[in-house]
Amino acid sequence: MKIAVYGATGMIGREIIAEATGRGHDVSGYSRSGGDGVAVADLGDTATFQQVADAHDAVVISLSPDRTGGPHEPLLEAYDRVIAARPGTRLIPVVGAGSLEVGDGLLLDDPQVPELYRPEMLTMREVLEKFRASEGLDWTAVSPAPQIAPGERTGSYRTAADTPAGESISTQDLAVAVLDELENPQFRGRRFTAAN
Repeated sequence: MKIAVYGATGMIGREIIAEATGRGHDVSGYSRSGGDGVAVADLGDTATFQQVADAHDAVVISLSPDRTGGPHEPLLEAYDRVIAARPGTRLIPVVGAGSLEVGDGLLLDDPQVPELYRPEMLTMREVLEKFRASEGLDWTAVSPAPQIAPGERTGSYRTAADTPAGESISTQDLAVAVLDELENPQFRGRRFTAAN
């Protein structure tokens, strides 16, 4: 399978590349800064994204909005253009854990969530809603467990649709879950989450 990864130098993107490469897939990485075998590409460049999508069987998008106090609109607008372009390839956006359902609300509504993380959670929930409202796309959104960090690749995880499957997951095992979904789709047209 030919797989492209936007956000290839990020904490999750680089593990998805490593897992996909280890399984023998043909993988191309893209990031705003490039380097070390990663091509320079911005999700906001829709023409380039369309070329990338046309050349691959799937595109994983693991991007976060600005974390330095800058506006989040550029990322939301980039997703709007990607969705409007209706690429024929499978899209796998990583949308964060904030939109997972907990009790009567969402994880991002939990008062224990640090205020620092709330703007990003709100933005990524909006990204998920954009895909849910889309038509004519082959997509699966991915939410990690509420706690995600580099750790061990166990190859073992649990999945759920819209509620947490557990408290935490390693970036390596999230990559395993993403590649398993790419190779054996279970959640087309919806979101899933994974936890150890």
